[in-house]
Amino acid sequence: MAPRKRENRERAIRMSVELPLWRALTGYRILTFGYVVVLFALAYDDYAHPLGAAAYMAVLATWMGLTWHKVMSAERCTRRFLAIDLAIALAGILLTRVVDTHERILAGAHTLPSIWTAGAVLGFAIKGGWRWAAMASALVAVANVVERGSFARETVHNVILVWVASVAIGYVVEVARASERTLARAFRIEAATRERERLARDIHDSVLQVLAMVQRRGTEIGGEAAELGRMAGEQEVALRTLVAGGLVPAARTSSDADSGDSARADVGSVAVSVAPTGSPRAEGCWPPEGGDDGPRSAPEAVHARVPDGGVPGGEPCDLRALLAPYAGARVSFAEPGAPVLLEAGAAGELAAAVGAALDNVRKHAGAGAQAWILLEDEPDAVIVTVRDDGPGIPEGRLAAAEREGRLGVALSIRGRLRDLGGSAELLSLSGQGTEVELRIPKASRGNGGQR
Repeated sequence: MAPRKRENRERAIRMSVELPLWRALTGYRILTFGYVVVLFALAYDDYAHPLGAAAYMAVLATWMGLTWHKVMSAERCTRRFLAIDLAIALAGILLTRVVDTHERILAGAHTLPSIWTAGAVLGFAIKGGWRWAAMASALVAVANVVERGSFARETVHNVILVWVASVAIGYVVEVARASERTLARAFRIEAATRERERLARDIHDSVLQVLAMVQRRGTEIGGEAAELGRMAGEQEVALRTLVAGGLVPAARTSSDADSGDSARADVGSVAVSVAPTGSPRAEGCWPPEGGDDGPRSAPEAVHARVPDGGVPGGEPCDLRALLAPYAGARVSFAEPGAPVLLEAGAAGELAAAVGAALDNVRKHAGAGAQAWILLEDEPDAVIVTVRDDGPGIPEGRLAAAEREGRLGVALSIRGRLRDLGGSAELLSLSGQGTEVELRIPKASRGNGGQR
C-alpha cells in the first residue's frame, strides 16, 4: 500500500503542474481553429482554388473533432498523435501555395492553418521539452519559407516568434518536471526519515533497555551470565549504531554506558506504583490494575494501559490516569481536578515521553534524586513538566550523546512530541537539576501512535 500511496501522491503533484498547461493548449487549439474557419470564410472568393482550400478545412475540422481531447493530458497526447498533428499543419502550409494566388501570398496572406500551427508546436514543447519544440519549430519554418518562396520579413518574424515561444515553454516545462522530481524525492526521504525515527524510538524504548539490563545483571552475577551480558552489550552497541545511522564508531564498547540522554531503565529497579483507588477512569483509557505482572519500564507500562497501543482515532483518554502510576516515594505528581482528555494515541505517546524523562532522572540524577511531574490543562494545549533536583546535564552532552547513537532525548522525547505537532523544551543548570517541558496542542492527531 505504501508504494502505491507514494505513486499516487507523485502523480498528483505532477498533474497539479502540467494539467493547467494541457488544458490551456486544448483551449488554444479550439479557439484558433475557430479563428482559422472565420479567416477562410472571409477569403473564400479570393482563393485560386477555393474547393481545394475547403477540402483541407474539412480535413482539419474532422481531425479536430476526433482529437480535441488528445491534448488534455500527457498520457493522451502520444508521440504518434503529435507527429500526425504536425504533419497536418505542415501540409496546410504547403497546400496554401497551391490553392491561393501568388499575389496574395506575396502580400502576406495567411496560410490555411494560420496560427493553429502554433498549437501543434506547443504540443511538442509540453510533451518533450525545448528540444522537441525546437525541432517542430524548425520544420514549420522550412514549410513557411517554401510556401512564401523567399525569406520575407514577415515570414522570418512569425517563424522566430513561434520558435522562441515554443522553446521557452519547453524549457519551463523541463524545469517544472525537474522540480516535481525533486519534490517527490523530498517527500520520499521525509517519509523514510519519519519511519526510521519511529522504529528507532520503539527500539530505544524496548530492545535497548532489555539488552542494557541483561548486560548489567550478567556482569553482577558473573560466570556464564557475565558472558551472556557481554554478548548483550555487544548487540546493544551494534543496534545503537544501526539506529543512529552508522554514526557510532565500530570500536566503541558497551563500557561507554554513561551517555547523557540515555533513556535505558533497569527493569528490575523501576518502581511503577498503582494509581489510588478512585482515580478518574476515562472511556478508552485503561489505568493500571493491581494484577500487573510485576514492574515494567516506563514505555512498556504506558502501552499496557492504552488500548491497541494508542492507535490514533480512539476514544479520548484521561492523561491523569496514564501519568498517575509514575508517582511514588521519589516522584511527586500534581494534576488538575478535572479530567485532561486527549486522543488515545497522543495521550499514550505523551505519557511515554514523560516515562523516558523519568528514566533519565533515575539513570543520571542518582537513586536519591527527587522528581516532580506537573500536568497543566490550558485552553489550547496540554503541558507536562518533569523536573528533578539532580546535578543537571553538562553543556554539550546531549549533542555528544546523539552523535554516539544514544537518542533518548532526540527520539523518545523530542521525536514523539514533534510527531504529535508539539514541542519539548529542556532546561538544565549545573547543580540545579533539569526541567523538561512537554507541550502538545489539544487538536493534535499525530502519527505517533501508529506502532
